[in-house]
Amino acid sequence: MFIATETTAHLLGPAAIDPIALFLPMGAVAARAGFPSPAEDFQDDALDLNGLLVKNAPATFLYRAEGWSMLHAGICDGDILVVDRSVTPRDGDLVIATWDGNQPTCKVLKVCADHLELHSRNPHFQPIVLAPGTEAEVFAVVSVARQIQRGRQRVRSG
Repeated sequence: MFIATETTAHLLGPAAIDPIALFLPMGAVAARAGFPSPAEDFQDDALDLNGLLVKNAPATFLYRAEGWSMLHAGICDGDILVVDRSVTPRDGDLVIATWDGNQPTCKVLKVCADHLELHSRNPHFQPIVLAPGTEAEVFAVVSVARQIQRGRQRVRSG
């Protein structure tokens, strides 16, 4: 039986303003889902994860997702969300939003003529319709969701 819970987001903290570069080696070729070529077994340059994940450090925060309402967007319970407050949210963006004192929630933003809607990516959840005049804040746009999978099971990080 599927147990549905809302997907909320919990602040883990801001990204470092001036982080130490975190260079990790990067393969020179893309990882194929099919048969790997043994001739492609060499390394390319290193990749700085801060440069890859953080475009605007003072405006970047990390949240942990809780719940399963964004399952079909690839976001699972326990995933780490990288969010950027400097990006102006648009219709269709994956955002962190709050309204009427609720916990920050991860949803897809739908901008209507006179109100906002927050949509889940799980058919077990109804859209949250924020009536005109509802005090709401679309806090940030989610840029990355990170999860770890082992075999067919997802492993909670952290």
